[in-house]
Amino acid sequence: MSQTEIRICGHFKLGKKIRSITQVQHYQAKNIQSDQNVLIKIEETKYRHPQLLYEGKILQNLQGGIGIPSMFWYKKKKRRQIKKKIRCGQEGDNNFLVMEELGESLEQLFQNCNRKFSLKTVLMIGVQILKSIEYMHYKSYINREINSQNFHLGIQLQNINKIFQLNFGSAKKYKDSQTHEHIPFREKKPLIGASRFASINAHLGYELSRRDDIESLAYMLIYFLKGSLPWKGLKMTNKQAKFQKVKEIKTKQSIQELCKGCPKSIELFLEYSRSLGFEDKPDYTYLKGILLETFHNQGFIFDFIYDWVLLPLNKIENLEKLS
Repeated sequence: MSQTEIRICGHFKLGKKIRSITQVQHYQAKNIQSDQNVLIKIEETKYRHPQLLYEGKILQNLQGGIGIPSMFWYKKKKRRQIKKKIRCGQEGDNNFLVMEELGESLEQLFQNCNRKFSLKTVLMIGVQILKSIEYMHYKSYINREINSQNFHLGIQLQNINKIFQLNFGSAKKYKDSQTHEHIPFREKKPLIGASRFASINAHLGYELSRRDDIESLAYMLIYFLKGSLPWKGLKMTNKQAKFQKVKEIKTKQSIQELCKGCPKSIELFLEYSRSLGFEDKPDYTYLKGILLETFHNQGFIFDFIYDWVLLPLNKIENLEKLS
């Protein structure tokens, strides 16, 4: 059966598969009633621990927040309903989540810009992601997997050029919504996600909290400014040995050396994130303030005109110079 024949609940026509993350597949799709383009995440129900049901619940709770994509349809199948099949062509029985279509990831855009972003672009990204993280924390969740693949550009008219989170499968509640009691500190926890942007606490096997989202964001901003990180690209076949080496570099290299060539605000950002205690609430106002102070001191305007927006214009200018 061709993919153009695949329907989800009679409302959505499945298109091209664009990404696979563990047991969840991402597809381009279209609402056949409204002609609206959407993103559909699909997961077979055979998995013992269905990630998509968990992610859908979190996204549902976060709706309306800064940097949170709109969710249009969320199918939750209980175990006792497993015989009531939702057929999606040859996909078999599936859980699925229909959400707002997003554009390229920051990592893709970074590659398009020859692996270097300007200070203006990095600061605009940083302020937006920080606001989105703050909202998640306000709603009692931590992301736990802040990375350049997980943030995408908005392409819908009302959200064009704004930065959005895409995946929430690693997110977790750090406090009880009713009692506001913080989760307990634990050790010997597995590393979640890629090691590139993981906090030092993650490498040490500590339970993650709000401070770790902030530290991961700091690494991401440094990565975008400098084009790389000292622990990126290690040629090691043994995964555990590689994680150990990344941890060693992160813990031994000084913040000043890591942030060399970056504005002081980035150094302060990372320094502050590492100073936080396990249950500490980050001072988001302070963090936004130091980024925006650098932004305004440089005379920048927060116009959402990033490096990748200017890329076609720069190419035309270069061609004109050569002609």
